[in-house]
Amino acid sequence: MSGRQELFEGYYFCQAQREDFFLRAKPHKGHPTIIRMQRLAQELGVVIPVSFFEEANNAHYNSIAIIDADGSDLGLYRKSHIPDGPGVLMKGYQEKFYFSPGDTGFKVFETRYAKIGVAICWDQWFPEAARAMVLQGAEILFYPTAIGSEPQDEGLDSRDHWRRVMQGHAGANLVPLVTSNRIGKEVIRTEHGDSEITFYGNSFIAGPAGEVVEAADDKEEAVLVAEFDLDKIKSKRHSWGIFRDRRPDLYKPIGNHSDEVCGLVERETFERDDAVIDIL
Repeated sequence: MSGRQELFEGYYFCQAQREDFFLRAKPHKGHPTIIRMQRLAQELGVVIPVSFFEEANNAHYNSIAIIDADGSDLGLYRKSHIPDGPGVLMKGYQEKFYFSPGDTGFKVFETRYAKIGVAICWDQWFPEAARAMVLQGAEILFYPTAIGSEPQDEGLDSRDHWRRVMQGHAGANLVPLVTSNRIGKEVIRTEHGDSEITFYGNSFIAGPAGEVVEAADDKEEAVLVAEFDLDKIKSKRHSWGIFRDRRPDLYKPIGNHSDEVCGLVERETFERDDAVIDIL
């Protein structure tokens, strides 16, 4: 299996809100990059998730097609969570200008080698996405990514936070996880001047305990390789009981945007000896 970065065909054009960049979008069926990757997958016997800018009639999506090792197209996933960078200067991660929220839901694809779940960049900050894919049988999670510096805040560096969050997805679900990120500086011209992002690189592969098995740095491109015994990992996942002991009946607040309908209990405070104890 071979992972690629988010929108790897060219530069990360979402730094700018430009109408001409919609010309980069193409339909899923007949997409030249997907066709090329189908031939490559068949030639090498590898599974390739292919990230691309999808045009679907009048809608546009940040999508990924899953190519199996025989070159067949297993279908696509459309990015569910669409970010929008801080906006006064219209610089940074301006994805809401280009992409509609995905309508496929989180999916699992049964490939020659494993059942895989694939989500895209901003999706990785939402643990519900990883859990939804593993509940559907995903044995490996893939996250093609484009994350780096923030044009509005030169002091913000989220790379360690980003890594820890995804290590948590692997560990909480007891599955390997693969993330491939862009690397290096990209400059895009906007109507408010040039926008510049230095992508973190630091692609990595995590094991089922959340441990980093292989990792790149932020200086050079790299090819990372790891092998996993999926049957052994499956046995370990089952023996831990994290899916046996789930309580979906208690998770209803996850479906809400606030605590207004979650039965929040009023706070009571009382004193006992020298301690002040809060009861929620």
